Amino acid sequence: MTAKTKKETPETKKEKPETKKEKPETKKETLGFQTEAKQLLHLMIHSLYSNKEIFLRELISNASDAADRLRFETLSDGSLMESDPDLKIRVDFDKDAKTVTVSDNGIGMNREEIVTNLGTIAKSGTAQFLQSLTGDQQKDSQLIGQFGVGFYSSFIVADQVEVFSRKAGSEESDGVHWQSSGESDFEIEDRPKKERGTSITLHLKKAEEEFADNWRLKNIIQKYSEHISIPVIMQSVPLGDDEKEKEPEDETVNTAQALWTRSRKDISDDEYKEFYKHISHDFQDPLVWSHNKVEGKLDYTSLVYIPAIAPFDLWQREATRGLKLYVQRVYIMDEADQFLPLYLRFVKGAVDSNDLSLNISRELLQKDAAVESMRIALTKRVLDMLEKMSKKNQEDYQKFWQQFGQVMKEGPAEDFANRDKVAKLLRFATTHTDNEIQDQSLTDYLSRKEEKQDKIYYVAADTFNTAKNSPHLEVFRKNDIEVLLLHDRVDEWLMNHMMEFEGVKFQDVARGSLDLGDMEDKKSEKEQKKVEKEFAGLVKRITDVMDDRIEEVRITYRLTDSPACLVVGENDMGMQMRRIMESSGQPMPESKRIFEVNPAHPLVEKMHDETDEDRFKDLTLILYDQASLAEGGQLDDPAGYVQRMNSLLLELSG
Repeated sequence: MTAKTKKETPETKKEKPETKKEKPETKKETLGFQTEAKQLLHLMIHSLYSNKEIFLRELISNASDAADRLRFETLSDGSLMESDPDLKIRVDFDKDAKTVTVSDNGIGMNREEIVTNLGTIAKSGTAQFLQSLTGDQQKDSQLIGQFGVGFYSSFIVADQVEVFSRKAGSEESDGVHWQSSGESDFEIEDRPKKERGTSITLHLKKAEEEFADNWRLKNIIQKYSEHISIPVIMQSVPLGDDEKEKEPEDETVNTAQALWTRSRKDISDDEYKEFYKHISHDFQDPLVWSHNKVEGKLDYTSLVYIPAIAPFDLWQREATRGLKLYVQRVYIMDEADQFLPLYLRFVKGAVDSNDLSLNISRELLQKDAAVESMRIALTKRVLDMLEKMSKKNQEDYQKFWQQFGQVMKEGPAEDFANRDKVAKLLRFATTHTDNEIQDQSLTDYLSRKEEKQDKIYYVAADTFNTAKNSPHLEVFRKNDIEVLLLHDRVDEWLMNHMMEFEGVKFQDVARGSLDLGDMEDKKSEKEQKKVEKEFAGLVKRITDVMDDRIEEVRITYRLTDSPACLVVGENDMGMQMRRIMESSGQPMPESKRIFEVNPAHPLVEKMHDETDEDRFKDLTLILYDQASLAEGGQLDDPAGYVQRMNSLLLELSG
């Protein structure tokens, strides 16, 4: 899309001889955008950018580019700096005139460049300049915008835009003035300009006059352009009655240096902590951080933090999360969630790269191989950081686990590639300590197991006490076998995705038949068959009473103190997981449990000898309900259970 002459003023038709001492009369033209360009311009103004304040970021980014272009040009021609070597960007506003002006003393533009760059949409001078650089120069350059559309974001808030520019090294009389309302055409004329560089003045729309405000502009600059490498200057506004007589002074609004671009040895811990608080809005110091610069196939810098306290919206799935994204120190977005998996959503920090594909408005990331590569690398870095903390500072790691442990348990299901790394970071309560605090790793568990133990045993329940006192643990306590006590809501779901750890399989002690092999001091097969034959009648009577409530009744040897327990089928869903699915509104098919009775328990022996069928039925139902309560289940008929227990108590008391 190119600009074309729409009309020419009479002044342009006059021909005057030029002399070295005399400039020709001011040449003024009105040029029009092509039809296609008009449509594109309208799209950009009304649809491309979702946030109005983005215009200031884009203009400051363009000004920063102009400064960098000048810096490169002066490498071969030092005179371009003229008498103004200090590169800077200036932002001014006029409340009365309702204008905002962004000025720079960068490379500037001549008439031809203004027509080309501003009269042709998506014609980026930065991109063209970048193409002309050598490989080393390109690597060292700090150019930001390459789309050539950022300038037109001005029309989001302005109904008239003026550009006043002079190219470095040109005569003062070579200045150029450009103006447009962003509709169908633009005007351009020669106008002297003393200083090199470019000044852009936005005449704000009536609805956008809020931007002609000192605090508003400073806030936007600090948000989006805090780390631009050259200073962004504004005039300070005196406050209070006593200050009215004071002359306003210039002040630098941005830090003019990105923390993450500095060498790690030059950054103090206090600086790291302050930067964390700045980007996270957290008053607490972080637990740990990692600052890393990657060079090679991809060039990027990352600075990631592990918070000390979980945010309030940690469990809100729709909450925004992710790292702050910068491209050449220019803020792009707050929550770039593409760089870390969801189970690491608590991680804060910033990533800065030149290798990312942004959409044309620079508000969104394009999905490509570079993003995926960075995601893999950053995920590994965070996990390595956590592993290091778990080994060198167990106290801090325990603080971390108390805050984010349940989130980490989502990892094995979400991140198959790093399943083993995440598994090493998991912590559990176990029968080794019988303490609710989750401070035992799977590595710790394996270091304590006997050589002949070929499984990692666990029990899942809704509370710690329910897990700790589960009747399924009786045979394990008797044989001094450690069991993981799982009581978080996510635990059973976690175990569905954790088949093994370091070659050792997991086994739910409340699922299927239990065989401890040589670790169990059990009766001989002959003795077991004798017992099963002796109690076959009891099994049949209990089966008749329970009818279709259960899958099967069988004699068990996993119990030592309890009369009975309920067991989940080998291929059935555990009760904890089942309750989670049901609470989320997911319809679940009917699942029957296995009812196991302990033939060595006095109550079961009494039932074996009971001749009164009504009394036998009551005892059977009481036994079943108690087994359900022991594992944290809910009774189908609580009133019936209470009635049967009261009758039994009255009978015993009489």
